[in-house]
Amino acid sequence: MKLYKSVAIVASCALTLVSCKTEGPKDEAKTEEIPGIVLENMDTSVTPNQDFYNYVNGSWMKNTEIPDDRTSWGGFSVLRKSTDADVLAILDEAEKSGKYTAGTDQAKALAIFNTKLDTLARNEAGLKPLQPALDDIAAVTNLTELQTVLATNPAVSSPFLSIGAGADLNDSSMNTVYLGANGLGLPDRDYYILEDSKSKEIRVEYKKHIARMLQKLGDSEVDATAAAEKILEMETALAIPRLDKVESRDARNFNNRRSVEEADAMLTSVDLKKMIKDLGIKKEFDTLTVTQLKYTAALDKFLNNTSIEDIQTLVRWDTFNSAAGRLSTDVETANWEFYSKYLSGAKKQRPADERALATVNGTVGEALGQLYVDAKFPPEAKAKAETMIANVIDAYKNRIQNLDWMGEETKEKAIEKLDKFTVKIAYPDKWEDYSTMEVSADKTYFENMTAVGKWGQLKNYEDIGEPVDKSKWGMSPQTVNAYFNPLNNEIVFPAAILQPPFYNYTADEAVNYGGIGAVIGHEISHAFDDSGARFDADGNLKNWWTESDLEAFTKRGNALAEQYSNVEVLDSVFVNGKFTLGENIGDLGGVLGAYDGLQKYYAENGRPENIDGFTPEQRFFMSWATVWRTKSRDEALRTQIKTDPHSPGMVRAVQPLLNVDAFYEAFDIKEGDANYLAPEDRVRIW
Repeated sequence: MKLYKSVAIVASCALTLVSCKTEGPKDEAKTEEIPGIVLENMDTSVTPNQDFYNYVNGSWMKNTEIPDDRTSWGGFSVLRKSTDADVLAILDEAEKSGKYTAGTDQAKALAIFNTKLDTLARNEAGLKPLQPALDDIAAVTNLTELQTVLATNPAVSSPFLSIGAGADLNDSSMNTVYLGANGLGLPDRDYYILEDSKSKEIRVEYKKHIARMLQKLGDSEVDATAAAEKILEMETALAIPRLDKVESRDARNFNNRRSVEEADAMLTSVDLKKMIKDLGIKKEFDTLTVTQLKYTAALDKFLNNTSIEDIQTLVRWDTFNSAAGRLSTDVETANWEFYSKYLSGAKKQRPADERALATVNGTVGEALGQLYVDAKFPPEAKAKAETMIANVIDAYKNRIQNLDWMGEETKEKAIEKLDKFTVKIAYPDKWEDYSTMEVSADKTYFENMTAVGKWGQLKNYEDIGEPVDKSKWGMSPQTVNAYFNPLNNEIVFPAAILQPPFYNYTADEAVNYGGIGAVIGHEISHAFDDSGARFDADGNLKNWWTESDLEAFTKRGNALAEQYSNVEVLDSVFVNGKFTLGENIGDLGGVLGAYDGLQKYYAENGRPENIDGFTPEQRFFMSWATVWRTKSRDEALRTQIKTDPHSPGMVRAVQPLLNVDAFYEAFDIKEGDANYLAPEDRVRIW
């Protein structure tokens, strides 16, 4: 019953599927060689009014193969791989330099990286590192003893509860305590409960995977098979009462303040006050937020009515499953074969150094981030990005002021929210301090990762009752992504995303506004999507809408959700418009805000000539479609529809544009064309 991550409600752009990059913009000569629009990637045998996606990306789609170690591929994947290569080179140089002595943050990054790569040591150790945790689980005889083990042994995992600090939904300037649900073995609740043939198949394969893994612990095939059946039954019982993925997008469903005594009474099977003490939480508090009321009640019933032997079986599996990537390579590979190969369609594992780097980025990422920024990020790129962000924000203000469906009172509140935005670009002003993390080169990989988890947990507990440190970043500078955090009312753009195809500071403005400009607009729009719009200018969960304006906004959002729900990406597999609504609003608002920002730039700086025969407006929309080009394996696409609140890249490239009048004007799209939506069917929100 431990915390693995603090509670945070962040709407991430999650640019997991996108477009193209070769080298980072540190070397100006190389950057100049990168064209804004790569003509060779187009397919001009089709017309933009009939098939805009393939008009822009068709040759790329025909000539590009998804690498065997990837489940999808696009410009974003290329950019991430290239950025990883840059950071791996930086890591190698750091190690060869010998200047990062034991105890420095960079030495800890190297220790995690090298001990993960030391497969000889990991294979020699086998399952021994996990054995003390398994022994502790096996020794418990009742729930009280189990609770103590879950709270005090950092190597024991739990599928039951999480507890930790996060910004208060009602007062985002202060950290409060959240009591929530931990994850289960399958990545989505629907996999446990839906009765379609694919969900049933996944449950069968999951049971086979559990049985194979348990046999590695020494269980007989008969015992492992029986245990797998029971584990699936128990995980299903814990999955059913959880909020579904649409309900989980509404922060109001999590905002259930209770006193510690009230929460303790809800969990008759758990001594909550003892758990708090055993976890090492020294801060005193009287209230907390129970994020899942229905689940918490169901969990109490489950723990009271399930035998301790069955609960041990579930905790044993969850502990082994959670630790699989930190043990021997045969265990790690077996884990990959189900979660990546079967569920997502990968044909082989990614290179070991890339996997080790991903672990470093996820644990001590800012230690590497300092080195990455020094080596790869030019100050002029940041300055130009700051100008573009200010331009898009101004354009967004203008759009709000001219909305015909929103009243003046709500407009004033919306603009106040924009005025209070915090914008973070490239890297933090204050770097994370890892000095108390007990990671070193003389420990095993398992020991180092256990230390990382313990450090993060205790550091999070120190935040309880303290003011929120709004200078912190949720991503490292070398992360190719961006996000909006509604509790901080901030938009954040790490250095690594400020590269082609999103951003080339030597390219023409139309390409940059269609790329990073629209991403900027996307993140701004998250402040006004169906989830972010529930937070006020100070980041508090507080309604600032008039009743009539909220009704109009909801109606328009429902229309957009219905539009996307009619998009079929595989045979009988459709986009979930309600689940993806926030991201779809972000895309639509992002394109519109960036387009207006581009026009504002031209009004102030002059309009350029056509390039390669394309007008600036055409290049703007082509840049957007380039950013989101994607090839995905069917398995990965099906999993994305189930688990990811973003529409697939090929949908994002075109669907928002069908609601943008300027797109029709740029490519002379008329009634009867495949890319035509009647004006009355175009959704107009921001």
